Amino acid sequence: MKNIKLEQALANIQTLDCQLRQPDIYISNVEFDSRKVSQGTLFVPLTGGKTDGHQYIEQAIEQGAVATFWSRKDLPAPTDKISVIYVEDTLLAMQELAQYYRRLINPIVIAITGSNGKTTTKDMTAQVLIVKYRVHKTQGNYNNEIGVPYTILQMPEDTEVVVTELGMSNFGEIETLSKIVQPDIAAITLIGESHLEFLKTRAGIARAKLEILYGLKDGGTFFYPGEEVLIEQEMPELNKTINTVRFGLAQTNDVYAYDIEETQDKTFFRTNLDENVRCMIPVIGSYNVSNALIALSIARSLHVPIEQAIFQLAQFKLTANRLEWLQMPNGAQVLNDAYNASPTSMKAILNTLSTAQLAVKGRKIAVLGDIRELGENSEAYHRDLAQALDPEKIDTVYLFGEQMAYLYQELLHKYDPQKLFYEARDHQTLIRALQADVQADDLVLVKSSWGVDLLQVVTALTGHATH
Repeated sequence: MKNIKLEQALANIQTLDCQLRQPDIYISNVEFDSRKVSQGTLFVPLTGGKTDGHQYIEQAIEQGAVATFWSRKDLPAPTDKISVIYVEDTLLAMQELAQYYRRLINPIVIAITGSNGKTTTKDMTAQVLIVKYRVHKTQGNYNNEIGVPYTILQMPEDTEVVVTELGMSNFGEIETLSKIVQPDIAAITLIGESHLEFLKTRAGIARAKLEILYGLKDGGTFFYPGEEVLIEQEMPELNKTINTVRFGLAQTNDVYAYDIEETQDKTFFRTNLDENVRCMIPVIGSYNVSNALIALSIARSLHVPIEQAIFQLAQFKLTANRLEWLQMPNGAQVLNDAYNASPTSMKAILNTLSTAQLAVKGRKIAVLGDIRELGENSEAYHRDLAQALDPEKIDTVYLFGEQMAYLYQELLHKYDPQKLFYEARDHQTLIRALQADVQADDLVLVKSSWGVDLLQVVTALTGHATH
């Protein structure tokens, strides 16, 4: 973060009162975790979680904090030790500070959302742009009302492009985040079924994702999947001009891919952006081609030579726990994709497991956990997963979680009961069954929503600590 004069920044924040220990104080960092505070930090004590950040003010001061936001009227602030900015809401104050810093540095801002593929697309996009720009991007899954402003506030002062990931679970959230980052470029990866518990229908999901356009700058560019009819049907009325680019596999799109081929750890394809070059992404899954098209399209829009962007795309690395190849002590392969799940993404990886050219001599085994936040249609979505499971292509299926009982019932019509395993709650029972069953030549896919915690199963099988 660029050293900024606190008085100047505060002109952009709704404060109740400021008690600055010195008028020319500068801040060089912003942190909401007192453990990360260093000299020159503005400490933001967040409330509303399991702990109240105000309780850690002394630790922040000891580690070098020079200023703090403060919203606890019932708790005396240590004004004799640190500059105190009284605000109604410390999170809102941090968001307003991020908006100011975004305008101060004034980089090109790219905002990416979607039901699946946000993080992968963010990482791909950052990778293809580094040949021409100084790029800052969202770290990990810092994609919510805290993580997005934090991402902006962490960017170095020489940043030329910021690639942000915007997540949500309900209406209004993407709009807030989009207005914080004020993107020049916005992209939606796809409209899936995530968060149906709150958004009710896929049309509702489309409306929520399209809130990204409310913060998009006048004259900005919007990239979206051309075969998703809900996007154009639910497009909001905007009092500004935007450019649109449609991507997908159909040749009717502005940018499209063809000749897709999947292997163990790579996916190859061609694109109309440069038909003379065969593109490669170092990850399994043909569905990742659409994410790659977004990255390449954005690179073209920002004048990165397409051949350089294609080369960079081949170098990108996935975030941990996403399509991660690991190995059990006996040599069996484990494909860890247990970070997140939706019906769309689970069907996609099962299709890849069924059809890709994989180096496996033994069985293909699927270990599937519940998909969360599907609301009243959860049973139907879990039952429908049976369409993606064929005993001729995926030999054995392990199911975990209460909702997976519905898929188990469906699979009894297709699979030999000896090739099916179901456990509702006990991770250790699942782990013991897998350890007793999986042989050296087998390949095991693990896929579930984060809250199901199949990552502990991955750790038990491979010895690889997940996080």
